[in-house]
Amino acid sequence: MARISLDPPRTLTVRLAAWYSRRKFGKVLDPLAAMGHHPRMLRDSGRYEQRIARWNELDPGLKTLAVLAVSARIGCSWCVDFGHWEADEQGLPMEKIQYVPSWREHREEFGELELLVLELADAMTETVPSVTDELAAALVDRLGERPFMELVMMVAVENQRSRVNAALGLTGQGFSDQCAVPLRTA
Repeated sequence: MARISLDPPRTLTVRLAAWYSRRKFGKVLDPLAAMGHHPRMLRDSGRYEQRIARWNELDPGLKTLAVLAVSARIGCSWCVDFGHWEADEQGLPMEKIQYVPSWREHREEFGELELLVLELADAMTETVPSVTDELAAALVDRLGERPFMELVMMVAVENQRSRVNAALGLTGQGFSDQCAVPLRTA
């Protein structure tokens, strides 16, 4: 149960954001509805998300793995639900994606670079980040500096998203129900 009303005042900003969300995702996203209580925050967040969506140095599949790993680690069911749907929309192999929440127990499902990305996502999501020089160097070596920087920022952004959504008590909106393979929970 959400800890804030998902029925904000219907300001022009909220109406425009709801229209865009329905057009792009088929429904009004709960985080958007919650932010509607603070229209300036909603506008600024929307601009920020649009700019983030244009980053293209990092492989989109690696970006999705990192975002899903953060969501699962924090326990944001809304973010995991949406991230699973996004992975399906990107055409990522759902038989692999289902193991992201428990990737350490299913290492054989992932390539070497994917494992490094998942490790970085976990290390950055620790209460006290535990990214080692060796892990950072391995990723810079494999990805290059610009994609590495994008990966680090995406993990940080998803930490923010997941922590906000979890604090607001937002849960899945049924996005992953539309995927071919349901998300594995264990």
